[in-house]
Amino acid sequence: MEYTLDLNWPDFIERYWQKRPVVLKRGFKNFIDPISPDELAGLAMENEVDSRLVSHQDGKWQVSHGPFQSYDHLSENNWSLLVQAVNHWHEQSAGLMRPFRALPDWRIDDLMISFSVPGGGVGPHLDQYDVFIIQGVGRRRWRVGEKVPMKQHCPHPDLLQVEPFEGIIDEELEPGDILYIPPGFPHEGYSLENSMNYSVGFRAPSGRELISGFADYVLQRELGSHRYTDPDVPSRQQPADILPEELDKLRGIMLELVNQPEHFNAWFGEFITQSRHELDVAPPEPPYQPDEIYDAIKQGDSLTRLGGLRVLRVADEVYVNGEKIDSPHRPAVEALASHITVNAGILGDALEDPSFLAMLAALVNSGYWYFED
Repeated sequence: MEYTLDLNWPDFIERYWQKRPVVLKRGFKNFIDPISPDELAGLAMENEVDSRLVSHQDGKWQVSHGPFQSYDHLSENNWSLLVQAVNHWHEQSAGLMRPFRALPDWRIDDLMISFSVPGGGVGPHLDQYDVFIIQGVGRRRWRVGEKVPMKQHCPHPDLLQVEPFEGIIDEELEPGDILYIPPGFPHEGYSLENSMNYSVGFRAPSGRELISGFADYVLQRELGSHRYTDPDVPSRQQPADILPEELDKLRGIMLELVNQPEHFNAWFGEFITQSRHELDVAPPEPPYQPDEIYDAIKQGDSLTRLGGLRVLRVADEVYVNGEKIDSPHRPAVEALASHITVNAGILGDALEDPSFLAMLAALVNSGYWYFED
């Protein structure tokens, strides 16, 4: 189904985005869960899917990671099943991400879905990224505290919780309600009855990740071979001293690499389009020939993007899952980034170019786009 979010985006961004948490009552009117608890439990039994069970019994927290063989050992209260990147594996759930494309695609990460029994939750904690938590079937109580320095502790090696906090939000969420939480605000939710929650998370790369990723790019391409030189080496009082101007020159060698747009843009396109979770890639067998792609699209078929596939434009180039798309047909290539589904009208005259068809066939045969049955 198609989800419509009842939200004034300019007003929301001005008042709340990365500023304050807020409950959006009936953000989705007449909300229908895209997935059932049984389907979610089935996904958590798959090897490729990231999942965990979090329980709190007799004052002790327990965490176990999937894939799970059975759920027969679980009690009737105080546990949650959490499954990451469900939008990669479940087409209907992927549709829940689309209303959030009012925000930049590159910032959107994945859809985590949880099923909780009464009392189920993961304890008080805070995240370093923005999240929209959509209430599905059932009711769940959420508390959100003020953004202040907080002590963190680990009741379990896989859980990082915070100390108790005063709530600035304390509400029961019902189907279709949305809780938005910016980074750094402590929060805690627990189910009042069997319930489903859908968390749309956002990427927030750290300086450490950026530097590490760019360093890998530099090494792979054997860039940065320019060495330090000092033909007019300055004198100093002590031979052990490294002078400020020498440090400036060394820093300049490093900054020179970052400040080359052609390299920085190419690296970032590759870096930011790589998924942090497995994709449900299923290359067609037998592979499509370019003329088969042409005939199908011309006859009215559409190509749909694989759930969770990251397709982004950096400057004038489009990147897919860590690779640049090479084609002179800019409008058609940019359409692959802008649209979830493409057809003959969107791709236009590019379909008449054998080189574009060959490139498109390669994407389809990689499992990145597919013809819907």
